[in-house]
Amino acid sequence: MVSLEQVKKTIEQEISDAQVFVKDLTGGGDHLEAIVISSQFAGKTKVKQHQLVYGALHSELKSEAIHALALKTYTPDVWQTMQN
Repeated sequence: MVSLEQVKKTIEQEISDAQVFVKDLTGGGDHLEAIVISSQFAGKTKVKQHQLVYGALHSELKSEAIHALALKTYTPDVWQTMQN
């Protein structure tokens, strides 16, 4: 099992400017949702954006410490628009 804070820090280490919000979807600690906002996503498809995040969490996913990960990725501009 991996803590939500550890998931957040791991993503932030790999994607340096990322804003990360992680929540446990089931209470079991292995089905998570992550919202990641980063300027590194600009010009990339959703698949490429998600691959960046999956790459950061490779060992957690491979070991099944994270069994399921729902991802939502946004550039800062899109995120800001959604907040208004």
